[in-house]
Amino acid sequence: MKQFTIPSTYRSPLISSIKNSRRDDDKMKKDFTPTLLDLGNVKLYLARHFGFCYGVENAIEIAFKTIDENPGKRIFLLSEMIHNPQVNADLQARGVRFLQDSKGNMVIPFEELTKDDVVIIPAFGTTLKIEERLNAIGISTQKYNTTCPFVEKVWNRGDQIAKKNYSVVVHGKPAHEETRATFSHAAKNTATVVVNDMKEAIALSKYITGEKESSQFYVEFAGRFSDGFDITKHLERIGVINQTTMLASDTQAIADFLKQVMVQRYNLADAAIADRFADTKDTLCYATNDNQSAMYGLLKEDADLAIVVGGYNSSNTSHLVELCEEKLPTYFINAADKIISKNAITHFNLHLHKEETSNYFLPEKFPVKILISSGASCPDAVVESVIEKIAALTNSSRALEELKEKLIVM
Repeated sequence: MKQFTIPSTYRSPLISSIKNSRRDDDKMKKDFTPTLLDLGNVKLYLARHFGFCYGVENAIEIAFKTIDENPGKRIFLLSEMIHNPQVNADLQARGVRFLQDSKGNMVIPFEELTKDDVVIIPAFGTTLKIEERLNAIGISTQKYNTTCPFVEKVWNRGDQIAKKNYSVVVHGKPAHEETRATFSHAAKNTATVVVNDMKEAIALSKYITGEKESSQFYVEFAGRFSDGFDITKHLERIGVINQTTMLASDTQAIADFLKQVMVQRYNLADAAIADRFADTKDTLCYATNDNQSAMYGLLKEDADLAIVVGGYNSSNTSHLVELCEEKLPTYFINAADKIISKNAITHFNLHLHKEETSNYFLPEKFPVKILISSGASCPDAVVESVIEKIAALTNSSRALEELKEKLIVM
């Protein structure tokens, strides 16, 4: 896989050494067992896959290269480059300004832009409407475009099934930048609707079967269907594509469910399923799959707690947290300094959408067993700093340094 040039401050010699060793031993990526860092007083289990993915490193490389190549110019990011506070803060420190927040609300009006300005498109991509707006000003949306290739793959798959007269069902978070972009690209070519979860997929299915009045659809799915969507005909042939950072098993479950609905609704034999339902399995992102599969492998370990590191508005990270929460106490943090002491940790509550502080999160026992993973937009250096903080709190710093000496190839 391509090697990207990104700031060395995002790298971790320790974690790079671990990942390289695991990659050499498991080239086919079939082993999802975690890596154990045995520090005596604490045993840390690192997920087989975590941290920066191809799309994130590609975006970071382009962004910093853009800054270096355009001295003296005003440089804007359409919205957050990726959902990671450290990376976005570093870009802002280099003078980059955000035009929108992560919900699409304007921070700086487009009217303030000129054709001499540089606008970087984030890894999530953007809508066709925004592209047209920027191009009309004279700003190229392709020259500094960091859209993840795997997001573009989803768009291309949507285009392909649209040409075969399927409508598109997008599984994604309606307000997320990537889902808004994917919806825009799909809706250009075919009728499109967004579902957030299985509950909404079930609700949509009742319009396919006729269990719900057609008129209710336009209220229930307001703001999430394309212009001209006709509920009486646009759900007769469908295909499911996804926001790449959703839980892969959820996307697959929704696709399988809607496929079965179509089979029953139209009494389809196996050979005729494609007449009503498009096969779109190939839109599931490799990194999302790898990180989530690694999390399932990690959760097979008997542990006291889990720590997941990443941006609080990171979709792929939040799904890792959700998986952990099903089994054991889980703390979602975005930096090592959130671990205040062995008696206190400040972490993000996904359900209340806010930070909270938990006391006595480290059990009074030795060894403490901790599962650790991070999202696809989290620098390995941040994870290493979390490991160092835990080692310090458990009087294991010396053991960690000795382990580093053994593992890191200088």
